[in-house]
Amino acid sequence: MLTTTFLLVVLAAGLTFVGLPYVVLSPGPATNVLGELDGKPVLSVEGAQTYPTEGALDFTTVSFDGGPGRKVTVYDLLEAWLSDAVDAAPERYYFPDDASEEDVEAENTELMNESQVVAAATALRALGRTVPTTVSVADVPEDGPSDGLLAKGDTVLSVDGTATTDSAAVRAAVQAHTPGEQVSIRVRRDGAERTVTVRSADADGRAVIGILLRTDYDLPVDVTLNTGQVGGPSAGLMFSLAIYDTLTPGSLTGGKRIAGTGTIEDDGSVGPISGIRQKMVGAHEAGARFFLSPAQDCADAVGHVPEGMTLLRVTTFAEGRAAVEGIAKGDLTGLPTCG
Repeated sequence: MLTTTFLLVVLAAGLTFVGLPYVVLSPGPATNVLGELDGKPVLSVEGAQTYPTEGALDFTTVSFDGGPGRKVTVYDLLEAWLSDAVDAAPERYYFPDDASEEDVEAENTELMNESQVVAAATALRALGRTVPTTVSVADVPEDGPSDGLLAKGDTVLSVDGTATTDSAAVRAAVQAHTPGEQVSIRVRRDGAERTVTVRSADADGRAVIGILLRTDYDLPVDVTLNTGQVGGPSAGLMFSLAIYDTLTPGSLTGGKRIAGTGTIEDDGSVGPISGIRQKMVGAHEAGARFFLSPAQDCADAVGHVPEGMTLLRVTTFAEGRAAVEGIAKGDLTGLPTCG
C-alpha cells in the first residue's frame, strides 16, 4: 500500500514537469483604450484637435500558456477541460513546427504595430482625411517566381503600367493574368526605379508572383498606443473606434463600457481572431456588458456569452461605429447580433 502511494506521488510529481504539445487559452485582461495603463495614457494623438471623452472602449486579450519555449502540463489540460472559460488545442493549430519563442514574439510585435497604423488610417479616413499609402515587398520566398528578381523593401509603383497604391490593387492586377503569363512590375529600389518582368505561377487557378506585400501609411497625425506587453493584430477594431472617438467632439460611447475584438484591414473590414470565448469572459469581469464580435467568430461565441452581456456582430469599421452609437443611445434596433 505504501509502495503504491509512493509511486502515485512520484507519478503526479512527474506529470507536473512533463511538457505537452498543447496550448491553453484563458481569459486575459481588458484594457480601456480611452484610459490609462501603468499610469500612462493608452492612446495619445498629436498633430490634430482632440476632444475629451468618457466611458470605455476595451480591447480584450487571451492568456496563452504553451507554444514555443513554454510547454503545458497534464494539469493545465485538466483545468481547460473542466472550465468553460478555458480552452486547449494542439500547439500546431497556432504555431509553425519550427517557430521559436523569439520568432513568435517578433511576429506578434510586428502585427500589433501594423494593426495600430491601419486603425489610425481607418479612423482618419472615416473623418474624411486623406491617408497616402505605398506598397512595398515584405518578403520574397526562396525558389518562388520572384526570387532573384524582386527584393524585400522594393516599393511597388505599378503593375503592367497601371499605378498601384495598395496591396489589393497589386493582387488584382496580377490575378488579371492567366497563370504562366509575364507580369511587368515597376519598383523603386535604393532610390532608383526599374522594371522587372516576372513569369506568374499557378496557385489554385490564380496567377501569383510569389511575394508578400506590406502597405505603408503616411499618416497626417502622430498616433501612439501604449499596450504594454500585448501583441498581435486583434485589437485593431477597438483601436480604430477609440481614435475616431478622440478626434470627434463628444463621447462616442455615451459613457458606457463597451468591449470588443477583431482585426482591422486596409479596406475597413473587420477580421476574425482567436479566443472569442476567453475575451468575452475577460470583458465581463472588467465590467463591460456590450461586446463587439467579428461576424466570423459568432459561431464560436454563441452559447458561451456571459450572463447579462449583449453580443453584437460587426463586419466593418462603419458597423462597429454604428453599434457603439446605438449602445450610447440605448437603442439597439436594427443592430446585427450573433445568433
